[in-house]
Amino acid sequence: MLPDITTRWPICKYNNLVSSVQEDEIAAEYPLTLRLDGEEFATIVCSPSDLEELALGFLASEGVIRLAKDIESLSIDENRGIVDVKLHRKQSSGKEYYSRRFIGSCCGKSRQFYFHNDVRTARTSMSRIRVSPPQCTRIMQRLQESSAEFHSTGGVHNAALSTPTGLIAVRTDIGRHNALDKLFGYSLQNRLHNADNIIAFSGRLSSEVVLKAAKIGVGVVLSKSAPTDLALNLATDLGITCVGFIRGLEMNVYTHSERIVPEQQL
Repeated sequence: MLPDITTRWPICKYNNLVSSVQEDEIAAEYPLTLRLDGEEFATIVCSPSDLEELALGFLASEGVIRLAKDIESLSIDENRGIVDVKLHRKQSSGKEYYSRRFIGSCCGKSRQFYFHNDVRTARTSMSRIRVSPPQCTRIMQRLQESSAEFHSTGGVHNAALSTPTGLIAVRTDIGRHNALDKLFGYSLQNRLHNADNIIAFSGRLSSEVVLKAAKIGVGVVLSKSAPTDLALNLATDLGITCVGFIRGLEMNVYTHSERIVPEQQL
């Protein structure tokens, strides 16, 4: 049986130099070991929720699978924290292949930072989606309102898959990559084509987040936080619109701004 996603912890609380004994709600941390065709492949430290989606999304992000049907069987031992995955076609290369750097000479200049599996799985977006600034604001508001765990602990990341008019799925995890992998797994399970969908994200827009978005297939990524320069170089190469610092009616559009348009142009 999985532990709860949050737990209670006794603390000494100070307020205006006056102390009191209280209980605080803390985000749970759960080590999950993924075994692939009987061999240990990776251990993911995560929130104990949506583990099948996490396993599917992680394997797809690593380039091990392309579709959910590539998996012959998947079983989860919640007490031991183990996911056993058996593929229809066994991998011919060792797991070290998935963490090896790949130096490319014919891709965009920022792609020299890709791992080998990123070269095979990151897709350039050809999305024709258009979204207005008020829609971006509403999506971020709904993301923030949807996570009780974030409000109670402040220790998790939230990610949502959305259309311009409403959220499709929201996932929460202590790891920002895990939250996105859970959305990836959800997409695979439901056979979603995400070219006209959006990812809304609670954390910083790092290069890893942009790469995850490219693998999931969206054309727009929204965040209340800041980007990094490598993330923006990758987004430029990969055709992804990055919007950061979405706070109220203010936001910064960093890349491919042609997708962000006034409402009257939708």
